Amino acid sequence: MVLLAHVVGALFGLLAIILGAFGAHALKKNFSEAQLKSFETGVKYQMYHAILLIILGFNLNLESLLEKNMIYCFIIGTFLFSFSIYGLTFRASKGKKWKFLGPVTPIGGLFLVAGWAMLLYSFIRNLI
Repeated sequence: MVLLAHVVGALFGLLAIILGAFGAHALKKNFSEAQLKSFETGVKYQMYHAILLIILGFNLNLESLLEKNMIYCFIIGTFLFSFSIYGLTFRASKGKKWKFLGPVTPIGGLFLVAGWAMLLYSFIRNLI
């Protein structure tokens, strides 16, 4: 599980840098300011959670069911949240919509919230 957290964290980080640079340079011409801001939100959340996955991989055993589920929530949530934003903004820049992606973003957000709630619970549990 540690290897999964590290590999996916590094992959998410790599892609966040590439997509962030792409957004800052190539997309400025095609995206509205609101679309660019949404795209940047996806990149930021992806990078935050890439770093988190790597840190958790170094600091937790990731062997308990709680820790495994937390990692899965962060991976799935980041993918659904950030990549649905990328899809929505790319399609919107072409004047088209992928309506099916609209609900995907908040579902990804719920996975992220669940992951953070599990992390908080694991900290509180260790205090008691």
